[in-house]
Amino acid sequence: MLPPNDSTVKGDFNNVTFTGDGVTSRFFKKGSKFYINTEGYDGKNHDFEVKYIFGYKPLQQYLVQFPGGRLQVPRLSWDINKKKWFNQYPGQKIPSHDWLHWTGNAQNWNTMCATCHSTNLRKNYDIKTDRYKTSYSIINVSCESCHGAGKLHVDYMNSGDYKTGNKVVGSYLKLSKHTGQTELINSCAPCHARISEINGSHIESKEIMDNYIPQIPDSEFFHEDGQVKDEDYIYTSFLQSKMYSKGVSCINCHNPHSTKLKLAGNLTCTQCHLTNKYDVSSHTFHPKGTPAAQCVNCHMPGKVFMGNDLRHDHGFRVPRPDLSVKYGTPNACSNCHKDKSEKVLASAIIKWYGPKRKYHFAEDLIPGSRLDANSEMHLQKLIDNKFVPKIIKATATFYLGSIQTQTSLNTLLARLPSKEAQIRYRTLKSLASFPAENWINPVGPLLSDKVRAVRIAAADLYITIPKEQIPAQYAKPFFTSQMELEKSLKYQTDFSTGNVMLADYYLKLKDYANAEKFYLRGLKKDSNMNYALLNLSATYNAQGKNTKALKVLDLAIKNDPNNERIYYNKALLYNEINNLKEAEKSFTKAVELKSMNPKVYYNYGLLLNKINKHKEAETVLLKGININTSDPELYYALAYVYLRMNITSKALEVAIKLKQMDPDNPNYQQLFQSLGILK
Repeated sequence: MLPPNDSTVKGDFNNVTFTGDGVTSRFFKKGSKFYINTEGYDGKNHDFEVKYIFGYKPLQQYLVQFPGGRLQVPRLSWDINKKKWFNQYPGQKIPSHDWLHWTGNAQNWNTMCATCHSTNLRKNYDIKTDRYKTSYSIINVSCESCHGAGKLHVDYMNSGDYKTGNKVVGSYLKLSKHTGQTELINSCAPCHARISEINGSHIESKEIMDNYIPQIPDSEFFHEDGQVKDEDYIYTSFLQSKMYSKGVSCINCHNPHSTKLKLAGNLTCTQCHLTNKYDVSSHTFHPKGTPAAQCVNCHMPGKVFMGNDLRHDHGFRVPRPDLSVKYGTPNACSNCHKDKSEKVLASAIIKWYGPKRKYHFAEDLIPGSRLDANSEMHLQKLIDNKFVPKIIKATATFYLGSIQTQTSLNTLLARLPSKEAQIRYRTLKSLASFPAENWINPVGPLLSDKVRAVRIAAADLYITIPKEQIPAQYAKPFFTSQMELEKSLKYQTDFSTGNVMLADYYLKLKDYANAEKFYLRGLKKDSNMNYALLNLSATYNAQGKNTKALKVLDLAIKNDPNNERIYYNKALLYNEINNLKEAEKSFTKAVELKSMNPKVYYNYGLLLNKINKHKEAETVLLKGININTSDPELYYALAYVYLRMNITSKALEVAIKLKQMDPDNPNYQQLFQSLGILK
């Protein structure tokens, strides 16, 4: 990041135009200043002065200053190699008022970019005024970005201590030549990971989760097998790799100052991997010296981000076209052999290496991520296998939160003492799916955990507990960790989702006024956030404002008319206000949209039973059981439907299955007794 001048600006500003996705932009100069004439927030073209250049290669971007201390990043970028303007998101015509428009929240420098491109960046966002006073010590990335502030180092080097031989390891700098793998990687991670910052007050710590929460490779951002899908950067992939498990760090391959590879091509890999075993045609099955024989093309497949920036997946995995055949996940072979089917590619691997593949965690992570009746078994295998990377164990722990069985609960509770902060953190997040009485005491000690992210996650669970039910020994740690939680949430409120996270916090506290305020703030920044609309509707409903609640759900349907969750929420709301006709319509729509939520079928079945449509209730509940074979509530509802239909034999058959699934549930005992099912 630097001020614009004839030396720093690489783009062509000689009164040239570029048209992309319906918008024509012009690049020109007035005296020594650089301008872009392009579409603004109002949908009309305006002249915008370039305040700073941003980046050097393979592309350069340009920052424009807006009121409130905001710097915004136009989509138009300069391709350094091809020497031409291009649109970073070709084919996407983004409306001027959209969150993704260059004038919107998603393209804001202060939130999205600044931290990694300047030294000692302070966002300085004021939640009350919605303004920034962002500052930095040095405009660009400097030595102190990685090595820490230099004053102590300089003072020490000039002191008598150093000159008389009283040595201090690192000479008061971070990252000396003796720095260990974890500390080194965690120094790189904040800018080379998909990550969220906890707050602007950093703790001096070797534990990354004291200051950041790195993304796990879940299926929202990564492919189901953990391969890169979105703009996921390096860290999370590298932690999955065998290289990481063997002690390799970033500087084994990269010069930390230039970021370039220390050695060219396959020489990078043959530092450790024998040349005569791996850099030969008998291993690659491609002619030596060709791109196909480059290790990186098979073991680090690349994806282009930001329009022209090729980045390689640092998972260093073996291509598995057999998994592509079975699950539809990508594999490196297909990147080149686009004319061949996955089956043909899988057959080639069998021909070369035989029918058996060495186990890879993807074989359990993929089916585990699907959250169906078989997922729990696969997730358990990942957690129990000591050779599975810890970041994958954390991901399996995260997925278990969506499988609300006693086995999942027991597994999660057993993860709470884990030595890994990421696993403890994900365990706490997953426990939110279970009633508080199951975890209130085991979670209590984590309110005083040594890692800040873990303390915050524990507090986020405890705020759902009525104050009078909080154990006395945890009251003080809870107060302290709740303050950390609230500070962290407020730090995120310059971003649309940050407002929604804070609103969720207030909703849990039943502070409906603040919940409404921050949902609306989040929606002002991104009106398409249906999650916020759903929770805003719940906020209105909790206050008895059901007319407003329904209007909000109608807005959500306009955003996404094929979202079954919205219709389910409408059905529940209509049922609550006793508009059973509209409730039935909304339930029907949710089922038509192939909802996988067992609660949809359970509640719909009960409604149909209530209005004496017993046969229809049976059909809906059987459909739900077909989708969710292990959900006891569906069997419970179906048994009662059969009783209402006077089909006692079928009611008994279903109740026996229910007894086998969940024998001690107090809610089911009356049913068991009425049908004579004894212990």
